Amino acid sequence: MANSSASRDDSSLRLNQRRAVILRWWLLAGIAVAVSSAPTLLGLTLPQLPMYAVVALMAGFNFRVQWRARSDEAVGPGELFGQLCVDLVALAILLYLSGGAANPLISFLLVPVAVAALSMPGRLTAVVALLAIAIYSLLMWAYLPLPVADAERGARLHLGGMWLTFVVSATMIAWFVARMTASIHERDSRLAAAREQALRDERVVALGALAAGAAHELGTPLATMAVVIGELEQEPCLDADARADLALVRGQIALCKGIISDMAARSGTPRPDQVQAQDADAWVRGVCARWQTMRPRASSRVTIEGAGVAPRIPIEATLEQALSNLLNNAADAGAAEIDVRLAWDAATLRIVIGDCGPGFPAEVLRDAGRVPLPARNGGAGIGLLLAFSAIERLGGRIALANSPGGGGRVSVELPIAPRSGK
Repeated sequence: MANSSASRDDSSLRLNQRRAVILRWWLLAGIAVAVSSAPTLLGLTLPQLPMYAVVALMAGFNFRVQWRARSDEAVGPGELFGQLCVDLVALAILLYLSGGAANPLISFLLVPVAVAALSMPGRLTAVVALLAIAIYSLLMWAYLPLPVADAERGARLHLGGMWLTFVVSATMIAWFVARMTASIHERDSRLAAAREQALRDERVVALGALAAGAAHELGTPLATMAVVIGELEQEPCLDADARADLALVRGQIALCKGIISDMAARSGTPRPDQVQAQDADAWVRGVCARWQTMRPRASSRVTIEGAGVAPRIPIEATLEQALSNLLNNAADAGAAEIDVRLAWDAATLRIVIGDCGPGFPAEVLRDAGRVPLPARNGGAGIGLLLAFSAIERLGGRIALANSPGGGGRVSVELPIAPRSGK
């Protein structure tokens, strides 16, 4: 978690550094235009050579920072702090050469302060603000005055410069703040999604612990039922229908015992080399056949729509359980026959399960996969939650929808690993 937080902080600082580079290019371009056009348009004599030298040095510095921002090296708050200090010093030199505090462009000193306030810790921001204040104060008595003989003309130039400074500063700060706000919203969205995922994982872990305890406790009543069924089958007065029903119950008890045994055997997380790969079409047909044994009064039809040879996918117990839960939900919806369609392309395996029931209620479409749903038809309301958790843990996703012609539709997408030999 600490490494993830540090990675996010470094990514945010790197993004802010790139934005500061863009702002610096804009500012340098504006200064270069102002220095070159002031003698002609405004009739002002400026020390252009030293001012061009400062602009050239800052351009080289910005090239270096831009190259640094594109590298994979870590970026710290101190690095951005140093860059903003360099910006303030460069602006101080330019303002010293062009009238000091009387220059209306003095407000450009606020741009590095705004960048610091949005990008760095409070103590570093305070240092940048204090440096800007100190530079402004120093420029009030240490500067090279602008040679303007006409006071009225000088006042007009000052007002025009103040207007230009306000427009440029407002544009730059608004752009930077808007980008920062968008980044903050995006980060908050990612954090909210991560918190929701963590809460869902906690629910699934709690359900797993309850399931393990329940599996341990179910052994005794299942054994008792098996003994009772065996005794009832020995009754001579039973007709053929009753014996068929007892055989069905005995088979279901055997299935329950097998499921509990599989839970105990699969309780540990398998290593990647222990996960078996199967052809997707054979695996889907096998899951539906095993599910059919547990739900003998329901039926399913598997349709293969993919072209070519079916991909091989790694099979985990949780994946089969997820598909069985989705089939159970479709059967509980009252579907006479469940339609299972399998398709694939180079990167994705798609399984679509459709039924002809009443469709999903609005609250299921809204909350499925996030919280356990209300229990219905004797279930506990956790089948979809477990299915979502299992599929998403494997890098896939589930989408629920209602078919235009009626019924519900569940679409499962799973990533396909590069095909290996059988």
